Amino acid sequence: MPLYDLPVTELRTYAPRVDEPEDFDAFWARTLDETRAHPLALDARPADARLRTVEVQDVTFAGFGGHPIKAWYVRPAGEAGDLPAVVQYIGYGGGRGLPHEHLLWASAGYASLVMDTRGQGGTWGSGGATADPVGHAAARPGSMTRGIDDPHDHYYRRLFTDGVRAVEAVRALPGVDPARVVVTGISQGGGIALAVAGLVPDLAGVMADVPFLCHIRRGVEIAPTDPYREVAGYLAVHRDEVDRVFRTLSYVDAVNFARRASAPALVSVALMDMTCPPSTVYAAVNHYGTALPDGVARPAVEVVEYAFNDHEGGQAHQEARQLAWLAER
Repeated sequence: MPLYDLPVTELRTYAPRVDEPEDFDAFWARTLDETRAHPLALDARPADARLRTVEVQDVTFAGFGGHPIKAWYVRPAGEAGDLPAVVQYIGYGGGRGLPHEHLLWASAGYASLVMDTRGQGGTWGSGGATADPVGHAAARPGSMTRGIDDPHDHYYRRLFTDGVRAVEAVRALPGVDPARVVVTGISQGGGIALAVAGLVPDLAGVMADVPFLCHIRRGVEIAPTDPYREVAGYLAVHRDEVDRVFRTLSYVDAVNFARRASAPALVSVALMDMTCPPSTVYAAVNHYGTALPDGVARPAVEVVEYAFNDHEGGQAHQEARQLAWLAER
């Protein structure tokens, strides 16, 4: 694991130009309007997880296209008041798993909603329970090139919309203070959290660990591993589609959402990360809040560097940072 990216002094100020479509805001406004035309269809049922210190509900809500999305709602047992809530998004290839895998936030006194990831959950962990009913044209195995021909068809248009609806779902659940909702995730989950932060204007905070999907073109060009290699492999076959592919991906690049984010953020980066190169993470950090309207102050962003770590990042050490960061807020 070498230090293969830019020198750390350059990383900390790295704010590259990242392609952004002229209709980016209109595209996402239409997407959310179309989704909100479907009722949220929130359903929460007690789940017998055989856990004494927390209460668990098996949740379903309508995501993109009205498609049913599964989640776990976990909160401290016997807590009657409305609690601040943490919405958690899952890393690439994983699903919501089992309730006893998600005890951290409830143990710290928060309500927690763990969103399942449509069409994933078969690569690691304890599985997922949410299908992706949308088909796609030619693609490379994985999620990065699903619907790559058109941004309207791309997989992450659906998944990011699910992420927004998860915030709407948690705010509608009993026992949640809707004014105090934070989003979080690792890798793909961190990219989803940044995207949701750019689409939901009134979050209380964002915690993105070693986030994926930031400055996607650079990730494709320098990352030696999947998932970015999925795009490089696709383009190695579809040699004449480079411009179209990266135009599609510009609609789901987390840097473009980070520019619009207004909530304070805690972001971690691993300087030997072969999956999410540190320069891609710093691109999001250094653009965070830069597209807010005149007169609106840029939100505070705290960055935690793990100098000798690969994509595992800080793990439990970063969770300890998050617990302290949330407690301050």
